[in-house]
Amino acid sequence: MGLTLSEIASVVREVEPVVVGAWVQKVFQPAPRTLVLEIRARGRTVSLLLSADPETARLHLLSRRPPNPTVPPPFCQFLRAHIQGARIEAAELRRGDRIARFRLTARLGPCWLLAQLTGRTADILLVDEQEIVLGALVQPKLIGKPYAAPAAKAREGVSEEREPAHLPSGDHPFPVSWSIEQRDQLRDAESARARLRQARLAELRKAVKKAGRRAQALRADLEKAGRYKEYGRYGELLKANLHLMKKGQDRITVVDYFDPELPELVLPLDPSKGPQGNMEDHFKKHRKYLSAEREIRPRLEHAERELETLRSDLIAVRQGAWEPAHSPLPLPSPVATPASTHQNGSPVPGATGTRERITVRGTKRRSGPFRRFTSVDGLPIYVGRNARENEELTFKVARSDDLWLHAHGTPGSHVVVRLEKGSDPPTETLKDAATLALLYSDLKKSGKGEVLF
Repeated sequence: MGLTLSEIASVVREVEPVVVGAWVQKVFQPAPRTLVLEIRARGRTVSLLLSADPETARLHLLSRRPPNPTVPPPFCQFLRAHIQGARIEAAELRRGDRIARFRLTARLGPCWLLAQLTGRTADILLVDEQEIVLGALVQPKLIGKPYAAPAAKAREGVSEEREPAHLPSGDHPFPVSWSIEQRDQLRDAESARARLRQARLAELRKAVKKAGRRAQALRADLEKAGRYKEYGRYGELLKANLHLMKKGQDRITVVDYFDPELPELVLPLDPSKGPQGNMEDHFKKHRKYLSAEREIRPRLEHAERELETLRSDLIAVRQGAWEPAHSPLPLPSPVATPASTHQNGSPVPGATGTRERITVRGTKRRSGPFRRFTSVDGLPIYVGRNARENEELTFKVARSDDLWLHAHGTPGSHVVVRLEKGSDPPTETLKDAATLALLYSDLKKSGKGEVLF
């Protein structure tokens, strides 16, 4: 929600006595359309946020400084070169519009930093004393042109129906800024997580594509070498029939004494080579097969495990189960118990409501798709047995209100906890499901690991 004109006026009145006469100490850009000026003002340092986000265009002082990206984006680099070290001479609204402007004395002379908080047309610009655009965050095509405020009909996402909300001055040194910051911080945090999720998605898609190509190439190499699997046997048959072979032959019929039925085989020969050369060719090709099995197959298995892990992580991000920062869930000693029944329908002792340790043997009592458990709180837990069941469980069985879990960074089963609409999983159920996610993954032997949910 963008600021109203009265809210912008209130925050400019609050900011003006703090920043006028101060110096721009640092400029950084924590988000694509957000700038933060670190300002040294009368014995203290304050951070001023300027946002050109169409939905939350605003400016205010910050109660805490956001993280500074390692690599500054181009517009941030531009401002560092032009206004870092500049003195702030004035802070005001531009002719009563939603455009706050800060007059600066910079190395290259006087200039204005404009915070155009106009909804869909929001932008942050630097203009010279004649109001020629020197730089723009959102619309660089304006550079070199005279600055013109956006027409009122082009603006969206702004409203004058709200009164400026702020706290009494005794509650906070900058009550208007604090109120705006509190109102928008959840949206900002979600936007930041969304950006990180999109970046992670792009990274995983690229990694999945690369790992898929690598696995495909290894499979092709292994398949090619697999054609020579029987060539050791063929070589032995040629060795037993060397006396019947001569140079120039393109084939020979031999009895396959490795087969109890002793069938006849027609083996192709290279006419340019003699008996010994043809026999050695067959043994050489068989060695290629053995070498491939010894060297390529382990690499292929590793590549396929890596691909499965990447695909699971990709599903986790798509399903919203991945967070940019997550805490590891330790493997608790008590775990869920199988929701199994005997063939006559009576409950298996210890199947529900107890805290006995799960064994793989216990899960085999249940027929049908997925492994099925009941948590100590009585909630159903489903665990995929293989890649097909994982996909079916995640995309067809799981509902939007269910809890999805997967062991992080390793191949393993997808786990779904069936929840009522709008309900949160009890802590003990969460532990049960996390334990199952680790138990049916490659982290089983280590007994600990991270779980995405």
